[in-house]
Amino acid sequence: MHRRHRRRRPPAAAALLALVCAIPVGISATASADAAPPAFAHPGVLVSKSQLEFVRGKVQAGAQPWKAAYDQMHASKYASLARTPKPRAVVECGSYSNPNYGCTDEREDALAAYTLALEWYITRDSRYAAKAVQIMDAWSGTVKDHTNSNAPLQSAWSASTWPRAAEIIRYTYNGWPADKVDRFGQMLRNVYLPKVVNGSRSNGNWELSMTEATIGIAVFLNDRTVYDKAVATFRGRVPAYVYLASDGALPKTSPGSGLDTRDEIVKYWQGQTTFVDGLTQETCRDLTHTGYGLSAIAHVAETSRIQGQDLYPEVADRLRHALGLQSKYELGTAVPSWLCGGKLSQHMGPVTEVGFNALHNRLGYGMDNTQKLTEQRRPAGTDNLFTAWETLTHAGNPS
Repeated sequence: MHRRHRRRRPPAAAALLALVCAIPVGISATASADAAPPAFAHPGVLVSKSQLEFVRGKVQAGAQPWKAAYDQMHASKYASLARTPKPRAVVECGSYSNPNYGCTDEREDALAAYTLALEWYITRDSRYAAKAVQIMDAWSGTVKDHTNSNAPLQSAWSASTWPRAAEIIRYTYNGWPADKVDRFGQMLRNVYLPKVVNGSRSNGNWELSMTEATIGIAVFLNDRTVYDKAVATFRGRVPAYVYLASDGALPKTSPGSGLDTRDEIVKYWQGQTTFVDGLTQETCRDLTHTGYGLSAIAHVAETSRIQGQDLYPEVADRLRHALGLQSKYELGTAVPSWLCGGKLSQHMGPVTEVGFNALHNRLGYGMDNTQKLTEQRRPAGTDNLFTAWETLTHAGNPS
């Protein structure tokens, strides 16, 4: 992140000086557009109060596609009031979840808490809120660490979801005791944040998911320093994940990547040597991991927008081209020989709704391929990792 030079302030501006002095250590006193909000909006991780109200009204009216999306969520295992949480003190996750000691349980309990929080808001049935609280309390009273090679990614996926659930429950339901709210916050700060806040030099979806987790944790904790660190990481990683022709002959690299030569960059980009608008660092790896990265980009931007610092304009061209390019081939267009040797593997998950709504519906970009794919796949379900029910929460949502 390139910081602007500090401007000289009039010595008599006592009020302004007091404001600057009140900024926590580590945050640049640059223009407010580059800083965390002075006060966070709640609920404010991925979904806002006004967005939730929009969804509730559509579901109650039986309007589509929201009613079908709600029915899909309601019928899922994550909405069950009979769910028994399965917390562990140490969650151990190896590569591709081998070994898997609590990895699936943790991710799915977090998704269940979020699902139940949405159920609570839409139905006003307090049993859903109470069940979400039970799950969150079970984990906050138990988990102490994540270990093995996938610990950072596991932490990122789980901690991307926990704050979404916690924000809805904390700010719309009065049955979560303050001491348990505090304990949950300490879990986020002490167990998850150390694993995600400093990012990763691995494939880009890792650092993007870690950044999503970091910004969500920052909002829940009302921590402006952590929020700013997440935004700085985001600004460094997104241009290094999605290529635009304006970048030049080679893709950009993220700060600290250590990628100094053409050969190193090409290898990092899975051997791809022809670069076009919307190609991602993982396109030639597979579209599933690419989808993780694009989903996290949209989630971070959506949370920032709710918080009054809209990052969408900064990433709009990269995100719209990336969604469009991947959607084009998901829809069945033949893969040319110059692209990944003429073959793309696997498929994107339910990851297009948030970015499509923001870029097409709010900002007015034409996105024909993304629109066709998004509408074709509605209602978008869950990837069972960190993305869930986004037709319900974001389809056509103007808020």
